[in-house]
Amino acid sequence: MTETRVHLSKTEPAAYQALDAFSRTVGEICKANGIDDRLKEIVMIHCSQLNGCAYCTRIHFDRASSAGIDPDTLLQIPTWRESGVFSDRERAALELAEAFTFIHDGGIPDDVYDRVGSVFTEKEYAALSWACVSINAFNRIVVAGRYPVPPRAVQAPA
Repeated sequence: MTETRVHLSKTEPAAYQALDAFSRTVGEICKANGIDDRLKEIVMIHCSQLNGCAYCTRIHFDRASSAGIDPDTLLQIPTWRESGVFSDRERAALELAEAFTFIHDGGIPDDVYDRVGSVFTEKEYAALSWACVSINAFNRIVVAGRYPVPPRAVQAPA
């Protein structure tokens, strides 16, 4: 059963366009402050997965693939603590992504702040923090609106 919900980006496009412009600014801040596409997309995927946002997970999975992240690494994101495929920087970014996504549960804990801060410069920390803020905002819009995520068309073998 399909339920129609208010599509915020269509109902109030000016607000959505402002969020999109904010997201683009965050992308520029990431690049300017040493956060490469690989790291940024890993964070975007993890936040989206934690929020249950299939729509954004798919978008960022595609972007991550285009950025050269292999499928095995992408599959390991939900189990990053048990996986050996992530660098110290990636592990710190994934931990920060979790803290921002669940910020309602006591903020950014001191131990997380200290651990992440020991890996990233202040500018890198700020860029990643803004990336988390941005994707969490998009996740909330998409989840609230129940944006559809249909199956992909199956490609015939070549």
